[in-house]
Amino acid sequence: MLSRIHTATLQGLDAIPITVEVDTYASSVPQTRFSIVGLPDSAVKESQERILASLRYNEYKYPNKNIIINLAPADIRKEGSGFDLPMALGLLEAYEFFTFDMKDKCMFVGELGLDGSIMPVKGALPIAIKARELGYDCLFVPEANAREAAVVDKLKVYGANTLSDVVRHLQGIASIEQTIVNTRQEFFDNTCSFDFDFSEVKGQENVKRAFEVAAAGGHNIILVGSPGCGKSMMAKRLPSILPPLSLSESLETTKIHSIAGNLKRDMSLISQRPFRAPHHTVSDVALVGGGNTFMPGEICLAHNGVLFLDELPEFSRSVLETMRQPLEDRIITISRSKYNFTLPCSFMLVASMNPCPCGYHHHPTHACVCSPGQIQKYLNRISGPLMDRIDLQVEVESVGIEEMTNLPKGEPSESIRERVVKARKIQEERFKGHKLIHCNAQMTTSLMQKYAVLDSECTSVLRDAMRRLNLSARAYDRIVKVARTIADLEGSENIKRYHIAEAVGYRSMDRDNWFE
Repeated sequence: MLSRIHTATLQGLDAIPITVEVDTYASSVPQTRFSIVGLPDSAVKESQERILASLRYNEYKYPNKNIIINLAPADIRKEGSGFDLPMALGLLEAYEFFTFDMKDKCMFVGELGLDGSIMPVKGALPIAIKARELGYDCLFVPEANAREAAVVDKLKVYGANTLSDVVRHLQGIASIEQTIVNTRQEFFDNTCSFDFDFSEVKGQENVKRAFEVAAAGGHNIILVGSPGCGKSMMAKRLPSILPPLSLSESLETTKIHSIAGNLKRDMSLISQRPFRAPHHTVSDVALVGGGNTFMPGEICLAHNGVLFLDELPEFSRSVLETMRQPLEDRIITISRSKYNFTLPCSFMLVASMNPCPCGYHHHPTHACVCSPGQIQKYLNRISGPLMDRIDLQVEVESVGIEEMTNLPKGEPSESIRERVVKARKIQEERFKGHKLIHCNAQMTTSLMQKYAVLDSECTSVLRDAMRRLNLSARAYDRIVKVARTIADLEGSENIKRYHIAEAVGYRSMDRDNWFE
C-alpha cells in the first residue's frame, strides 16, 4: 500500500512543503531493505533506525517487507530530524495498521526517540506559518514546540509527547488537546519586563544621555574607556530603553530564533528586543550566518535588537569588515554553492573598547604605559569605513568610590524609555511615506536635505567645531543626524545651535588630538 503524509522542511528563513511517500513490497530474501530517497542528509538517513526502534518499543508489529520512502520534491535537499514522525506514520499506514481520512489536511513534524517519544525540532514557527498559508487545518508538532507554533492563528496545533499519542488521536481512541495561545495578551504582558535597569547605574550621566540619543534615533554607538568603568554594564541595559517591539517585529524575530533553535520550551513569542553579545573569537560564518547546514548568524539573531561587540579591536579584521554592508543595507545576502538566501539584519551596533593596549590612556589616576605609536596601531585594527558607520563615539570615565557609595539611584529606564518612544513616534510620522526608513539613523542624503536642514547659525557652529577640533569630513553627516535626533527628543521642529554642539561632543575619536 502506498501512503502519503505531509510535512515541511526549512530553506533559509522559510519552510517549504514536503510529501513523504512510503511504499512497501514483498521481500524475497530474509533480510529486508529500507531505502530513503529524495536527497536526504545524514540525519534523515539515520531516521530508519529511530523509526524501527520506536515501532518495536510501542509493539507495532510490521510484516517482513521491503520499504522505500521518497521525500518529494526529490530535487530539494532534506536536512534535519523532523521527518521522523511523518515517515513513521506513513510506514504504519503503508502496513495498513491504520488509516485516517483527514491526512490531506494535516501536517506532521517531529524527531523520534528510540522509545517513541517525540523530541523538539527547529523551525516550528515558520513551518506553522507555511501550513496555514497552504490551507492545512492542523499541525502536529512535539509538545515542546506547541506554544511556539500555536501563535499562528487559523491553524489547529497539537503538541504530542509520543508516537502512540498521535496514532491514538488519528484513530479517534484518545484525543490530544489542542494548544491555544492568546498571542496578543502574552506578548503585551511581557513587553516591559527587563532584568537590567538604568536606575542601577550611578553617575555616568553623559553616557546615559548618549544611550538615550542612540536609542531615540537608532544610532550605532561605541564606548571608549578604561577597564571596569561600566561600559558593558550600561550596554546590557540598552534594550530596556528601546521602543517596544511591535507584534509584526516580534513574529519576525521569533521566526529567526526558531530556526536557530534558540526558543525555550513552552515559549511562544519573543516580546523583548534581542541582545546578542558574541565573543571576540567569533568566526565570519558565525557572525553573518551560513555554513554547510544553513544557520542564521549573530547579526540576524540581533535583528530588531542590539548587537554588542565588547573589546572591538580584539575581533579579527575580516570579521569586522563583513559587517560593513549589513550595517548600511540592513540585509545580508549569503551565497554558497548549495544555497542563496537574503536575510534581514536591522540592528543597533553597540561596541566598547579600551583607549589603548594597557587600557589607561586619559585615565585620571592610572598612568598609561603605551606610546603614541602603540595606541595608533591598536586603534587601526578598526577600519575607517566601519568607524564611519558608528554615529556616537563616547568616552567613558571611571566612577570614583565616593560617587559609587554616596550617589543616589539613577533615573529608571521606564522614564528614559518614555522620551525615546515619544521621539520615535515623531520619526515614524516624518518617514511614513518612505519605505524601509523608520528612524533618523537610516536617513539618506536626500532625506537629510529635506528633514535636517541647518540654518546659518547652526552651519556656522558646525563649521567652527570641525575646524577647531579637526574633525574628519565623514563626521559631518553623522553630526547632523544625531542633532536631528536630539531635536526630536526635545520636541523641536528645527535643529538649533545647542543641538549641534551636543552632537559634536559625541565624536570623540574623530579629533586629531585624541591621542595626546
